[in-house]
Amino acid sequence: MEGEKKSVVLINCAVSMYGNRVRIALARKGVAYEEKPENLAAKSALLLSSNPVHGQVPVLLVGGKPVCESLVILEFIDEEFAGVGEPLLPAGPYERAQARFWASYIDAKLAPCAGRVWRSPAGAAGAAAVEAARGELVAAMRTLEAELGGRRYFGGGGEALGYVDVALAPFTAWFATYERFGGFSVAAECPELAAWAARCVRENACVAASLPDPEFVYQFACGMRKHFGLDG
Repeated sequence: MEGEKKSVVLINCAVSMYGNRVRIALARKGVAYEEKPENLAAKSALLLSSNPVHGQVPVLLVGGKPVCESLVILEFIDEEFAGVGEPLLPAGPYERAQARFWASYIDAKLAPCAGRVWRSPAGAAGAAAVEAARGELVAAMRTLEAELGGRRYFGGGGEALGYVDVALAPFTAWFATYERFGGFSVAAECPELAAWAARCVRENACVAASLPDPEFVYQFACGMRKHFGLDG
């Protein structure tokens, strides 16, 4: 029936930075949804049929139709629920382009080295890999900190959560894991970015309610290392 409310379902994994972007966006918009937890070691038929190309979370099902890839999903949410809550992307074309650039930077530059920090094997070769990855990660964080430039947030004219904040915030739940495996302190290396991370959680219920506990993330990473035999 025309005008009937569409069902919204999120296929996600609790520790997924990418899936939790979608959780934040839906919460910020005030969109009610059902979440289907996914076990990535034994992927469900629903996930594989909804994202046959990559078979990865997140997938957002709206009215039964799947939307894949987290940044694509964020823009879809902004458009699909345009009359609900605050917009994620800025109104101006230039500002929108800049927001897309920095969100893409997070995925292209920060995410790969962050993963190598905790996924490198034990031993001398692994230690060298961790050192290299840590250097890349800190450099990427400093670049993002420079873009933040003393503002409170990346979006909303520097005063409110926006597209880039939503793209980056889920990584903050992993900061403790990066620190423990990488042997560094985010607060020491990037104090303004660390302050931004704390502010995101403290001032935004949509972030606080959407991120896993950092200790849970760390234990998950430890379990994954054990599963793949990375600790020797």
